[in-house]
Amino acid sequence: MLTLVLLGFFAAIFSAYSSVLAQGSVPAVTSYANDFVDPAYILEKSFPSSTHLANETIIQWAGELAAAGPWSVTSKPIAPPSGNKHDYLSWAPYLWPNCTAVGNHTALTPEQIWTTCPYITRDGLFNPDTVNLIPDNEAFQNMSDAVWFNSMAWVLTGDNQYSANAAKFINTWFLDPATAMNPNLNYAQVHRGPGVQNGSHTGLLDLKCMVKVVNAVLILRDGKSSDWTTQLDTAFVTWGNKYIPWLETNVLAIAEEDADNNHGTFFYNQLAAVQILVGNLTGAKLTLETYFTKQYLKQINSNGEQPLEAIRTRPYHYRAYNLAAMITNARLAHYLNYPVWNLTTSSGATIQTAANFAMTVVPFQNESSWSTLEELNPCVAAVAAVYGDPHGTYAAFLKKIEPAYPVEPYFLWNQPLSDLGYVSHVGGGSSNSSSDARAKSTGTSMQGRLGRGVGGVVGVFVSVSLLL
Repeated sequence: MLTLVLLGFFAAIFSAYSSVLAQGSVPAVTSYANDFVDPAYILEKSFPSSTHLANETIIQWAGELAAAGPWSVTSKPIAPPSGNKHDYLSWAPYLWPNCTAVGNHTALTPEQIWTTCPYITRDGLFNPDTVNLIPDNEAFQNMSDAVWFNSMAWVLTGDNQYSANAAKFINTWFLDPATAMNPNLNYAQVHRGPGVQNGSHTGLLDLKCMVKVVNAVLILRDGKSSDWTTQLDTAFVTWGNKYIPWLETNVLAIAEEDADNNHGTFFYNQLAAVQILVGNLTGAKLTLETYFTKQYLKQINSNGEQPLEAIRTRPYHYRAYNLAAMITNARLAHYLNYPVWNLTTSSGATIQTAANFAMTVVPFQNESSWSTLEELNPCVAAVAAVYGDPHGTYAAFLKKIEPAYPVEPYFLWNQPLSDLGYVSHVGGGSSNSSSDARAKSTGTSMQGRLGRGVGGVVGVFVSVSLLL
């Protein structure tokens, strides 16, 4: 019965888009929840010919992202409670004001609402002023994607403009005294309302994509980019060495580290990445060992369900979200020669088990959009590349959700993975039809940006990389 429901659901969505997809697909900039690419794989440039369309997308996205930069925490119009705009600031996204018992006789100004009205949680429902008024969260997301894709575009093209972009954006966000972010998240996802307003432990999630920034630095470092100077590298390592103690000792960070769901998973992404940045590889490995012997053990049931994500208001999204974080931890572990892909949870499940289950689930009605379905695709591609896809099951899933999936950047680094003949069909390269060998290693549109443009159809999607 479930199979029939799934087939009907996916068939309905696919038929709605098939006619425009046939005209060709031009991917718009998309922010993957998180990921890490082996720098050696990028720098060796020994890619299957079927990945050349993904390469072109990376170059296109790098340029589009760079055109919007640079970004800085000092650009926000509202100062955090510290009064220092160098401190990162965001407001808790699912908290909404309840002014019914305030007793006001005239309309409250926004500033009065922020400090007078109690705020209540509406899980999964974004309060728009958290993005519209305080840009730090979106700015960091944009910056991390710009740095990540520009570092890869530098390797793919040999054009130093891309490496210069990446270096400039890192310098502006982290290092330039006039614009730099202080190494703390004391005011991330602040709970507004009466009384003292401080950050919350969930705010650690805002900087989860430090992984992408560190990944970019490793590519620039190992590729000996002339734009990534010794001075910049030393300064960024210094910044990281100040941030790590905050991550390891601050009460907000400790609470996030103890979280059993995706929050904990992403915390370990971030801490391990910064430890890698500063050269503390032993510490990074210990960080990942803690995750895989602690939270991971309880995150996947024997059938592949992620119980702590399934209870949320948008479980399809949260399964994909935590899966992306688990995969990122596994990729970081692989980089450190710590094999984890076949580690099992207490119920005997692996990351592959979780992906297999997620592929069978129909999104709830409140989250059944094309963009939501695509969230799972980078995870499915990773699992196919790592565990193998001898029967083409994973490739077929990708094609069903997104017929032009070989155009996506993730197709470049999730190899081997079949393109199911797509590249040869559209021209300009040969297909990589073999996908059963094991790989050595192994999102959603950004707020305010155009979503996937298919033929003449353009959608505007809400970012879920900002979600809890």
